[in-house]
Amino acid sequence: MGSKNKQKRFRENETFHNVYQPKREELVDATYRLKGNWRSEVFKNDNPLVLELGCGKGEYTVGLAKRYPNKNFIGIDIKGARFWRGAKTAIEEDIPNAAFIRTQIELIDHVFEENEVDEIWITFPDPQIKYQRTKHRMTHLQFLERYKKVLKPSGLMHLKTDSEFMHGYTLGLLHGLGHEVLYANHNVYKLEGSPDDVTGIQTFYENQYLEKDKAITYIRFKIN
Repeated sequence: MGSKNKQKRFRENETFHNVYQPKREELVDATYRLKGNWRSEVFKNDNPLVLELGCGKGEYTVGLAKRYPNKNFIGIDIKGARFWRGAKTAIEEDIPNAAFIRTQIELIDHVFEENEVDEIWITFPDPQIKYQRTKHRMTHLQFLERYKKVLKPSGLMHLKTDSEFMHGYTLGLLHGLGHEVLYANHNVYKLEGSPDDVTGIQTFYENQYLEKDKAITYIRFKIN
């Protein structure tokens, strides 16, 4: 993507009513004005709140929002030029229950209040395979602790990935830490019983993986 195109998307994001781009100091040095108030201030309802972390182009956020009009969905990514597509689609198609935040995942507990979130989706994250990148994996212990802060006690976690490494790493970590694995599938398009949410929505990159006959895996779990 050319720099001119990126700048155009950044400028357009600033005009979108469904895009929020807090500065780091707003989150870290003070209590962010929407923390604890996403339902009342942004969505104007009391419906369940669902996050997609590392949302990329926003296809999953928008797809889930269409499927579940009685839930609120927020896609989070540091790359605003990517989720511009999802935000624009939500506006063009009048999808009021989809919004986007440009921020780092590490700051999630500065963006949301304790027990404010009902579900979290992690879709096709960078598996960070090198050992020295372990702490950057989005299911690393430190990230799970952040998610637990903002999730309700009964809150659900979802991991969908094309990385067998990430799938295996996460399953091993969850079992080792005593978290509750509710469902695991190492090839959702080949094995029967896959949840419709997992196979019914496909991202741009997921379609590329499927064309190469690459297995897509999925885990649903709770953080104890």
